[in-house]
Amino acid sequence: MDKNRIEFFMQRAIELSQIGMEMGQGGPFGAVIVKDNEIIAEGYNQVIATNDPTAHAEVVAIRKACEHLHHFQLTDCILFTSCEPCPMCMGAIYWARPKAVYFANTRQDAAEIGFDDNFIYEELNQPLDKRSIDIFHLYSPKAKKIFELWQQKQDKTLY
Repeated sequence: MDKNRIEFFMQRAIELSQIGMEMGQGGPFGAVIVKDNEIIAEGYNQVIATNDPTAHAEVVAIRKACEHLHHFQLTDCILFTSCEPCPMCMGAIYWARPKAVYFANTRQDAAEIGFDDNFIYEELNQPLDKRSIDIFHLYSPKAKKIFELWQQKQDKTLY
């Protein structure tokens, strides 16, 4: 992809971040997903508008792109986002498997305006009993059995 197209797609992600912010949808974050040099999905942060803490720009765009493609992976796509993705969005991005991600603002830039995800990175490195939210492992033979059945399933779709 040439430099002009990269800049065009990034500018659209940045425009979306402003649109969502000005509409009161959520924070100043926007994203586009591109396939074959065309935008196939757009998103901006909608956390406040939808009362959904997962409605970050990247997740909104991923959901729309997957719906558009009728597939749960974006292997031939590129994601452009106005800010370095948070840990949740990075997880969604890795599961969606785009071939590349471009971002504008850094996570340090986001922290400076009140969107500090560093505590999540730190929490994930803590043992379960040291985390700020109580998290407990409750072993269940029934749950384990379901995993065994999945492993034996012949017609499963891996992702």
